[in-house]
Amino acid sequence: MTLLRTLRLAAAVELVSLVILLGNLLTTHTPAVATLVGPLHGTAYLVIVVTALLAPAALPSGVRWRAVIPGVGGLLVVRRMRNHSPETR
Repeated sequence: MTLLRTLRLAAAVELVSLVILLGNLLTTHTPAVATLVGPLHGTAYLVIVVTALLAPAALPSGVRWRAVIPGVGGLLVVRRMRNHSPETR
């Protein structure tokens, strides 16, 4: 699995789980949803941060800092990497 593909998957999981957690918080506030989805969200966040930190030094500037932004950091990293990836040009 490539670096960009891993980040794209983790970013999608992080965003979807955040939407589920916030939707649960604003509606029924069911503890079981938070118990199941909370660790998934946290794990996806950690995967994004660790993957960005362990990525090659040839990454565009600012990618590692964007990774630590909760919720949307993964999407920002993927977008920045996709815009500077030689395979998409």
